[in-house]
Amino acid sequence: MNKTLVVVPTYNERENLPPLAQRLLGLAVPVDMLVVDDNSPDGTGKIADELAAKHPSLHVLHRTEKNGLGRAYIAGFKWALERGYELVFELDGDFSHNPDDIPMFLEAAKDADLVLGSRYLNGIRIINWPLSRLMLSKCAAKYVQLITGMPFTDPTGGYKCFRRRALEAVGLDAVRSNGYSFQIEMTHKLWRQGMKVSEVPIIFTDRFQGHSKMSGHIVKEALWMVWRLWFQNGMRRRPRSSPPKKKCEMPAPSRAV
Repeated sequence: MNKTLVVVPTYNERENLPPLAQRLLGLAVPVDMLVVDDNSPDGTGKIADELAAKHPSLHVLHRTEKNGLGRAYIAGFKWALERGYELVFELDGDFSHNPDDIPMFLEAAKDADLVLGSRYLNGIRIINWPLSRLMLSKCAAKYVQLITGMPFTDPTGGYKCFRRRALEAVGLDAVRSNGYSFQIEMTHKLWRQGMKVSEVPIIFTDRFQGHSKMSGHIVKEALWMVWRLWFQNGMRRRPRSSPPKKKCEMPAPSRAV
């Protein structure tokens, strides 16, 4: 078993899953892949099982219904923690996230608890989005920064790498949100504890196959979530504290003889 797991939620991604698995499992750095399928009616789950039978590094977690992106990731994170993975990725199943960026994330994770892939760090790196969608995303990022105080350029992005200790510190059973608000909530819970969060630049390519999962409900949930997070943080726009440091055990003094 590898120490790194890439969690890929799927719903009707039968065209994208085989080439995505090939790309991930063919990386120069060894990773395992977990497909979390929400009972896709197009047969994505069956295709995932067929791939898992051929590739020992690919695993499948079947869920009985479509219950939101956040719930799928929570299930995947719990699966990862139960099996001892040290680094856990979020990755979209539609090729909007480039698997070739994973080594860059791993390098950044050597000195961070959470690494965010940013579409807006030092410029805009988005392909195949209409101007209206871009403006919505940029305004959402500014809105999150204003209300919560988080300094990150892309708080709604979904390409992330968590260290094990970060996922353990979140309290996964207490995470309430889905969609974009899920991404905001996960980052805020770690940031406000004083954990180190880093950003790396990525190029985001919107899906060419299938359909976007964006909806009005997802947007409304995100609008209200940031205020809830602000209250949870005691109406602060800064982290509450630094994470506790491990105690260093000093060697016992030697006795003169």
